[in-house]
Amino acid sequence: MSETSPAARRPAGELEASVLAALWAAEGPLTPAEVQGELDGRLARTTVTTILSRLHDKGAVSRTRAGRGFAYSPIHDSAGLTAQRMRTELDKQDDRTTALARFVSELTSEDEQLLRSLLDEADAPGTAGGPLPGSGTAP
Repeated sequence: MSETSPAARRPAGELEASVLAALWAAEGPLTPAEVQGELDGRLARTTVTTILSRLHDKGAVSRTRAGRGFAYSPIHDSAGLTAQRMRTELDKQDDRTTALARFVSELTSEDEQLLRSLLDEADAPGTAGGPLPGSGTAP
């Protein structure tokens, strides 16, 4: 068995990102073979199937029966997936205060101002629990 050198390996998450990009660009659910086609055959169908199964296990895609296999659809858009990942990581922390404090301390001044603005909007009367601007989903 030959080993792939670290320099030749893909960055972590690159394959998942490519598969998700194909699903986001599609107008409906895609089978692994269709995803493979959207990726110009750069990945084996079995690899695409494995990636889709893992994304399903992570809650990033849904699947429906399509013949003997499945067709997959993204559950979130890119921003929604990022928010889900951030929440998942935060939920793993025993010390949420420290984790959030470190996150906020590393924000750019522009991102800090944006976060303040979004929090102010969420606290405004009549907006609690409503969707965040531009998200299309509830917080």
